[in-house]
Amino acid sequence: MHQLEGTKCSFLVCLGISIIIFSFIYLRTRTPPELKPPPSSSCKPFSTTCKTFLQGMKKGVNWYRRDCQVESYILNSHLPCSNLKRDLHFITRPLSRAEEAYPLAFIVTIHKELELFVRLLRAIYMPQNVYCIHVDAKAPREYREAVQKLVSCFPNTFLSSHSETVTYAGFSRLQADLNCMKDLAKSKTDWKKVVNLCGQDFPVKNNLELVQYMQSQQWRDKNMTPGVKQPMSMMYRTQRQYKEIVGSHVAPKGLGLRKRPPPHNLQLYFGTAYYALTRSFVDFVLKSPIAHDFLDWSRDTFSPDEHYWVTLNHIQEAPGSRIDGGWEGAIRAIKWRDQEGSAHSGCKGHYIRDICIYGVEDLPWIISTDSMFANKFESNTFPEALDCLEQWHRNKVLNQATVPIEPSWLLAIHSNYSNSSSYFNSSAGE
Repeated sequence: MHQLEGTKCSFLVCLGISIIIFSFIYLRTRTPPELKPPPSSSCKPFSTTCKTFLQGMKKGVNWYRRDCQVESYILNSHLPCSNLKRDLHFITRPLSRAEEAYPLAFIVTIHKELELFVRLLRAIYMPQNVYCIHVDAKAPREYREAVQKLVSCFPNTFLSSHSETVTYAGFSRLQADLNCMKDLAKSKTDWKKVVNLCGQDFPVKNNLELVQYMQSQQWRDKNMTPGVKQPMSMMYRTQRQYKEIVGSHVAPKGLGLRKRPPPHNLQLYFGTAYYALTRSFVDFVLKSPIAHDFLDWSRDTFSPDEHYWVTLNHIQEAPGSRIDGGWEGAIRAIKWRDQEGSAHSGCKGHYIRDICIYGVEDLPWIISTDSMFANKFESNTFPEALDCLEQWHRNKVLNQATVPIEPSWLLAIHSNYSNSSSYFNSSAGE
């Protein structure tokens, strides 16, 4: 009997020790990496110039970015999705009832710079929205597989069912958006409006601000397609026939063959390729004979995405159209070279194709435009511009959240890292 009791005691002691050991191991593996300071060799403090633009960051405190090697992390990671979402700081639940009640759809066309895409998706991602990602058919296989790995972690995010080999100024760019629209039209998510982006965009407004802007009196139930009647200087795009040299460029067809007038006696408009469209307008685009005929007519034009959406949005048959609309709609903050001295004071980064690749000193101008998004950014040439804007944007997101903030949502921590989340929205959830 005493031997049995001794055996029971030994068993209980071993069991207790085992529970303690396993509990320690469990808690250690479950301790979020965001509660640990970043390696000093990989993440440096934000510069003084950058801190000037950042809200919610106390003076005299060094803040560190926590994921300085996003691309290598995605390419080399074999972690489960739960870890991937946590370590990449994705927001995993709706931050307000207003946002949850007004889900958005996003079309993102990409072909390079994996890190930029990951950071863009992280900035715009909310679980109530839906995201269609179009990866250019000419993108490297490794790139596509990395995107697929990330996208597969989110039930509301997917690759487009058909990929185009996108050519600059070609019909393929328009077709890429249409491919995603067809996929989004089948979505069970009751999205209200769709916004299209490219991989070098980054948001200025956060998701709540986008919802509020699109529900404002000016834009409620309306499409946003900034543009005007086609000016004389742009008529060459639609009066001659062009052919797409797949994956390369667009060239005049033959000896500059002239095109017939557009179908249905449509008045052509010229504008931006970017938009915010109602779901009923998307249905119109996919089903209306007018839209189909106009699409076929546009196949051999130059840069048809800059006339297709804005022209359809000026006809009475289109739901949510703006017959008298012009350049209204703060969709993109872009510094064009030919607008230097009038719309802006110059590019602090450098120009490519007459569009500014932003430097960090462009940030005050970007923020002052109050646009939905800004274009363009590069991670190799001017990384600090995106670093600063990204942190400024996430600060806004967390400060406006109406739910308790998860530690993993922080993109940066400071030396007193255990209390970093207390700097944001301490009253959330009260």
